[in-house]
Amino acid sequence: MPPAKKKRPKVKSELHPRNQHRERYDFQVLTATYPPLAPYVRPNKFNDDSIDFADPEAVKVLNAALLKHYYAVENWDIPPGYLCPPIPGRADYIHHVADLLGAGNQGEIPTGPGVRCIDIGVGANCVYPIIGNKVYGWSFVGSDIDPVSIASANKIIEANPRLKDAVECRLQPNPEDIFVGIIQAGEMFDLTICNPPFHTSMQAAQTGTLRKLRNLNQEKVLTPTLNFGGQNKELWCRGGEEKFVLDIIRQSLLFAKSCRWFSSLVSNQAHLKSIYKALEKAGAVQVVTIPMGQGNKISRAVAWTFLARV
Repeated sequence: MPPAKKKRPKVKSELHPRNQHRERYDFQVLTATYPPLAPYVRPNKFNDDSIDFADPEAVKVLNAALLKHYYAVENWDIPPGYLCPPIPGRADYIHHVADLLGAGNQGEIPTGPGVRCIDIGVGANCVYPIIGNKVYGWSFVGSDIDPVSIASANKIIEANPRLKDAVECRLQPNPEDIFVGIIQAGEMFDLTICNPPFHTSMQAAQTGTLRKLRNLNQEKVLTPTLNFGGQNKELWCRGGEEKFVLDIIRQSLLFAKSCRWFSSLVSNQAHLKSIYKALEKAGAVQVVTIPMGQGNKISRAVAWTFLARV
């Protein structure tokens, strides 16, 4: 006899009200949209349809199904081992920064290709531009220091006609630069977004992965298998999240008049103190902290501008 179903909220109330992923995944609908998902769907311990979220291939196929069903992406894939991001959290960031743009537009969210965004670290998955373009019609420049990521993102763009005129990928030739080499003379953007590398070292990234897998499996795991994938440059960098965001702030000052709003996710609340201090030193005219959450994870986005009118 299967265990009694655990009472869980039908709606993930911590997600943005416009987020299409607030309800539990409907695997019957998703497998109808994307049949390759079907072999990975099986009852979990509560007898609900689910997948093994510790299995990287299952997670990737689920993402392909979600992107096809909700965002009209017919062809999506990433190279083995590259980051396969959770779609609901990525969508949440897009919806929250849409509200930020709307606040400066008499409460109306600006839509269409005239709204230009930079995704710092677009990755091999190209997920932020996919979501932002489908939901709001925005156009994107995706930057990355990894040629394989750029090639993969370009392959996704070429395979989906809707994205061809909406998303441009630019390789960042200098890993120490954020905007130099990406923002070109005379260009103006409405927004920059970033999900910075969190960890300070590969060892720290592996420790975090082990902890996550143990939580998923409820048992001891000794070998880190990245269920959501991720290469070195995607998961960690020297100084980790804190230094990466501080670098964005420092370099955003060089392009203060080229963008209305700069922003970044900040996973670790302890990093906020140094981030606020850096923004004050840089002379940001306005700083907005946007609370976010998914499941048990609490996060936030920090946005800033150097312009008096946004």
